[in-house]
Formats: sequence, structure tokens, C-alpha cells
Amino acid sequence: MTEQTKIRVGVLGASGRMGAQTCQAVDDADGMDLAARVDRGDELSRLADADVGVAVDFTRPDVVMDHIAWCVDHGVHAVVGTSGFDEERLELVRDWLRGAPGTGVLIVPNFSIGAVLMTRFAGEAARFFESVEIVELHHPGKADAPSGTAQRTAEIVAAARADAGLPAMPDATTSESPGARGAHIDGVRVHSVRLRGLLAHQEVLLGGPGETLTIRHDSTNRESFMPGVVAAIRAVGDRPGLTVGLDHVLGLA
Repeated sequence: MTEQTKIRVGVLGASGRMGAQTCQAVDDADGMDLAARVDRGDELSRLADADVGVAVDFTRPDVVMDHIAWCVDHGVHAVVGTSGFDEERLELVRDWLRGAPGTGVLIVPNFSIGAVLMTRFAGEAARFFESVEIVELHHPGKADAPSGTAQRTAEIVAAARADAGLPAMPDATTSESPGARGAHIDGVRVHSVRLRGLLAHQEVLLGGPGETLTIRHDSTNRESFMPGVVAAIRAVGDRPGLTVGLDHVLGLA
């Protein structure tokens, strides 16, 4: 494969834990060229100077929107692993992309293929159970709570329950310490644990009369995210507009 046909990739947050792993994965992948490493204090113009076609963002929620806006303005496809996206932010990205119909932005709450399958299985199971709660467990260096994966899982579970016409989940709690019952996302309770020694873990607890079902996924090494990152880089150029979730790339949506 010639240099001209390779995907030229720039990594934002290249010296961070996920950014460094992504740089190695791009270096190892066929058909890709790690053209630019961008870190805090570097100008985004380094992406243009390196003729980057796809930018991968593993930075921080407070700067990621500026990075996406720059990519859209300059016709650079973006794969975004940074968390902190709500519907308001997603709609703003959609607005930007309406003026750049050939550019793709792929926002991925979790690049682990196992985690994507966990979320899908939870959506399939949710309509059969009276109660569903989510527990996500991460390392204490994680900035957001709940995680983007837990947020996305709760939204999918809530939508499945709504489609099935299920009522609100039973909960007789009338007195609680603040936060004891977790976050409330579309009627689904989500609990966050931050603990030294963990990396990224989530379980979905489903319950009905006389039985429970637990769907759990564990990432014990950041290598688990790299096949999904590479797949997203390959796919984003063929997906103009905004795409949320790796499930679309994997044909699971």
C-alpha cells in the first residue's frame, strides 16, 4: 500500500494513557500512518500541517468541543473517545456538520467490542424484567461520573422498556442520603464506583419475580479498546455526519 492511500491519523492527547496506546495501535495497523501527535499546548494546526485525514481525540470534556469544531471546519474526520457528551452537545455537533456534508464525526462511549455487546444484550433483556440498575466501576483518575458507557446503556435500557410499554420500576425509597440511590438517567438508576486497582468495568443488574440476571463486562488492559479504535478510524470516512456508538461500525445498530 502506498503512502498516498494510507489513512493519515492524528492523535489528540497523544501522551495520555489512551492516546499513547492509540498511537501504538495506529503504528501497528495496516493502511495507517501516524502523521501527528498533539498534546496540551500544541496548536491544532499541526493536524493540517501533517495533512491528517482522521483525528482521534482522547483529551478532556472541557476542550473536546473546540477540537471537534476545528476538525469540522477543516474537513478532518473525527473519532472521539473523550466523554462528557449529552444531547445538547450532540445536537451542536449535528449543527456544525450540516455545513460540512462530507465530514464524519464518530463519538464512541466505549471502544471495547465486549462492552458494546454488553450494552446491546442489556437492551435486549431489559424488556423482560421488572427492575434494571447499572453499576459502573472505574479507576479513580476518571473525570466523569457516570461513565459515557453507563449513560449510553441507561438510555438504551430506558428506550427498550418504553417500547415494551413497561411501567416505572418499583422503588419504595422515601428517605435517602444524597446519592445513595445513584444517578437517575431516563428512569434508570446508575451507580459509580471509583477505586484504585480498577480499569473499566460495568454490570447491568436485571430482576424479576424469583430471578435475577447480571450482564458484566471487564476491561483489564487498555489494549482491549484498540481493535475498536482501529475499526472506527477505518469507518469514519465512510460515515458523513454524526454517528454515536461503535455498534454502527460493527453492524449491530
